[in-house]
Amino acid sequence: MAGQSRKWMILVATIWIQAFTGTNFDFSAYSSAFKSVLGISQVQLNYLAVASDLGKVFGWSSGLALMYFPLWVVLFMAAFMGLLGYGIQWLLIRNVLTLPYFLVFLLCLLAGCSICWFNTVCFVLCNQNFPANRPLAISLTVSFNGVSAALYTLAANAIDPSSNAIYLLLNALIPLFTSIASLIPILRQPSLDPLPTDAVRRDSLIFLFLNFLAVITGLYLLLFGATTSDGTTARILLSGAIFLLIFPLCIPGVVFAKNWFRHTIHTSFRLEGSSFILVDADDLELHKELLSRHASSIGPIGVGNGSLTHLLSDNGSVIAITRQKTGEIEGCCQRMMVKDQLAMLGEEHPAGVLVRRFDFWLYYVAYFCGGTIGLVYSNNLGQIAQSLGQTSNTTTLLTLYSSFSFFGRLLSAVPDYIRAKFYFARTGWLTIALLPTPIALFLLAVSGTALALHVGTALVGLSSGFIFAAAVSVTSELFGPNSVGVNHNILITNIPVGSLVYGYLAAVVYDANISSGGLGNIMSESAVCMGRDCYFLTFVWWGCISVLGLASSTLLFLRTRHAYDHFEQNRRSAQLY
Repeated sequence: MAGQSRKWMILVATIWIQAFTGTNFDFSAYSSAFKSVLGISQVQLNYLAVASDLGKVFGWSSGLALMYFPLWVVLFMAAFMGLLGYGIQWLLIRNVLTLPYFLVFLLCLLAGCSICWFNTVCFVLCNQNFPANRPLAISLTVSFNGVSAALYTLAANAIDPSSNAIYLLLNALIPLFTSIASLIPILRQPSLDPLPTDAVRRDSLIFLFLNFLAVITGLYLLLFGATTSDGTTARILLSGAIFLLIFPLCIPGVVFAKNWFRHTIHTSFRLEGSSFILVDADDLELHKELLSRHASSIGPIGVGNGSLTHLLSDNGSVIAITRQKTGEIEGCCQRMMVKDQLAMLGEEHPAGVLVRRFDFWLYYVAYFCGGTIGLVYSNNLGQIAQSLGQTSNTTTLLTLYSSFSFFGRLLSAVPDYIRAKFYFARTGWLTIALLPTPIALFLLAVSGTALALHVGTALVGLSSGFIFAAAVSVTSELFGPNSVGVNHNILITNIPVGSLVYGYLAAVVYDANISSGGLGNIMSESAVCMGRDCYFLTFVWWGCISVLGLASSTLLFLRTRHAYDHFEQNRRSAQLY
């Protein structure tokens, strides 16, 4: 029983780690000051943002470290990488020392790598302590990574709201302090026995409560995260946010309310699924068995013109054979819809097979032209606000993006809670989630008002947050749960590539408008662009690119819809027997 209590302490510690280690999201809070102190161009500043995102490419190194060191050692290695990377950057922005640009680039790369190491530690903790509810644990904790910028804004306002450099100091120290606070639960990690069915359901009830508490936390940060007030009020607001993060330690008391929740809420939702892995091993095997029976009942080849026949091969994969009507010429659109079409969910795709799948590249383009644009937008938020004369609202915009990114991450779990009453393919939800991005970018292109900037920032944050949280789930469902680690790392290579391409595009447009005359100012030896034209073409280009991502996601949905529907029909049929 003590082990069951300690696992919830570990979950809370994991939430803390995620909430305080998303340090890449507050880059825009100090980027303008960083650019001014270093005396660099917008293109060079973009390369520093790319360096932070490039750390994701080296995320595999954390797995290698876990092969040789205990989990708590890897945690502190990540903390000290962040301390070194951000700490020296803080000394730079304070003019305590000077370094060549190349070394600053490496410091940003090191800081970005530390974030990936923290994420790996959190994933392992959830995997070890919640084997039965692993997807719920991972989706909940990952969501808190979206509130990091809002929490750091609160902390900065409580200490010194006039200093942009304070963000770098906080980025260096807070993850280390969080690691120290999380050390005791991690060291006392229990060896858990398999849970009975009732205990698994009880745990899922607690996760539902934690998601409700997460919404409260997000609303609190949205309302008070960027409030500019005196130091005392700011410290009180920061204390309130910390209280909301500590409150889940009272989880044992929540168990006493399980009967009320079970009768009023829990029975209204089906929690078998999750926002991370819809296809578990048992459902997948059942799905294959039902497909095998279906193939046997209709014979080796389906009868009828244009019919779709499912066959089960020796390795358990499904082959879709489409027979054309006699004399009918298949059109280009039809070929695009059925060629190499995914016939079932959960089929394992090794890396070599993955990169040859048309569906994977549709997914890659959808992510590259959707969620990654949202991340680059957040990196440029400081310069966007500055160019529109909204420098004083930078922290407000940062909190707005952070809070709505958090809500987007939480919303990614909603399809699983409502699947018993309304089922829709997750690739369809992904398409819906991409819609706000082009709307926001075109809104920003046509209007430079403060209202448009706030609305656009909120929409981009909501959209990108949903995509970031749902991505692992979609990867697992389409290309196999056992291969998700490798396959998802291949997918997220689009982030540093997109950060470079989109950031460079924005920087070139920005610098070009400085050179065009009448739009530039020279401040602290670095060029600053003022006016709507600084980002007008960038928003237009980003908006058009995001439309391409939306089209790619729509095509992916149309190609995979039948596989999702077939899986859900089989799952419901199995529940009747």
